[in-house]
Amino acid sequence: MKLNNYNNIFFIGIGGSGMSALANYFVGENKRVIGYDKFESTNTNNLESKGVEIIYNDDIEEVGIEYLEPENTLVIYTPAIPKMSKLLQYFISSGFVVLKRAEALGLIANSSFCVAIAGTHGKTTTTSILGHLLKSCNKSATIFLGGISENYNSNLIANGKDICVVEADEFDKSFLTLKPNIACITSIDADHLDIYNGLDDLKDNFNLFIKNIAPTGALIANEDLEIGGESFGFKSTSKYNIQNINLHNGCYNFDVCMDGEMTQNFKFKLPGKHNLSNALAAIVIALKLDCKIEDLKLGLSTFIGVKRRYSFHINSKDLVYIDDYAHHPEEINAIYNSLVESYPDENYLVAFQPHLYSRTRDFIEEFSTALSKFHTVLLLDIYPARELPIDGVDANWLLSKISSPVKKTVKLKDLDKQIYNCKMKINVTLGAGNIGNEALKIKKQLLEYAI
Repeated sequence: MKLNNYNNIFFIGIGGSGMSALANYFVGENKRVIGYDKFESTNTNNLESKGVEIIYNDDIEEVGIEYLEPENTLVIYTPAIPKMSKLLQYFISSGFVVLKRAEALGLIANSSFCVAIAGTHGKTTTTSILGHLLKSCNKSATIFLGGISENYNSNLIANGKDICVVEADEFDKSFLTLKPNIACITSIDADHLDIYNGLDDLKDNFNLFIKNIAPTGALIANEDLEIGGESFGFKSTSKYNIQNINLHNGCYNFDVCMDGEMTQNFKFKLPGKHNLSNALAAIVIALKLDCKIEDLKLGLSTFIGVKRRYSFHINSKDLVYIDDYAHHPEEINAIYNSLVESYPDENYLVAFQPHLYSRTRDFIEEFSTALSKFHTVLLLDIYPARELPIDGVDANWLLSKISSPVKKTVKLKDLDKQIYNCKMKINVTLGAGNIGNEALKIKKQLLEYAI
């Protein structure tokens, strides 16, 4: 099918990161964009400022008649929307062409040179770094992000159409719609067990994704994965590896060995060895897209970050507040390791909002182990997202398994005061739900005292 055949694009669940990036793309294509979301957000406000009409009631009566002609309106929905959504059911039953977000993204990405970044962790940061590098090198590329780039304050970087860079999302097997020319896999850990029947099933689907790579294409894979391709990481045996790491004043200095040849003096400001690995993957892909090494060094040094990916709201010698999207035990471990590297010999406070009842149930032991590394744990209620409650699965169950010296359950509305009352130097909020909306309030409260 041809997307250009439609004048109107209707998004169901337009406020999500991936959906709003796609909506921004169609705004740039001069399409008439309209959408529904349950809640107002920064993403919806941004779209409305660009003339996008957004409704907040799941009711077809809210939709203008000009959007109700199947031949003129394409409907795109996110799987996070309940299947019984009134709008979704109306469009399906009324003969409209209705696509999942991944299907629409696949149609766009596969029509140009496609670079797909996959992995259970790290794909948003890696994609954002690569997008910034390509923009810095003035490559003709459109980059769809799953988060908001701090450099561009957007989840879409549009600088031409020769290359399309996308996050290859394993949720709902969305990444199988892509046929990449270059694919990168940052990690494969058990997740989305409401979709997959265990880790082996997840790995099988990653292998299907690999089989979709163009015959003349390339696979770039984390050194810890046994899936073939060109390896990257920190081991000298990897084809691309980082050496001589030095952390000074919050900035990494490092060298990169590529096929045995050393290139020195890269600079990168995002904390954490996992982020260094993400940066290396982006560098390797950018080189394959004919970027010059000196341009990449300059571009990497000016990368600021991604909102809610180790985002500093306060960073002084006496008080630190970091907010991150981490919602999987391995991501929590990566955050903790980054804190130890940057702030050794300190105690850390974490406020965590579990995301999904099923994920909490499936990884209860892993969550408790990861969170128990922190001195103080403030645990919020589980953010349900698309799920209904599961008997016995709640924050109190998780709390009972955590062994931290200080631990308690708290309400979201009280979180700023609860963090303030703990009077800790290093404070972190984690979660993929709505905890990030509290960051500015928490920052304001924390700044009322100085340690």
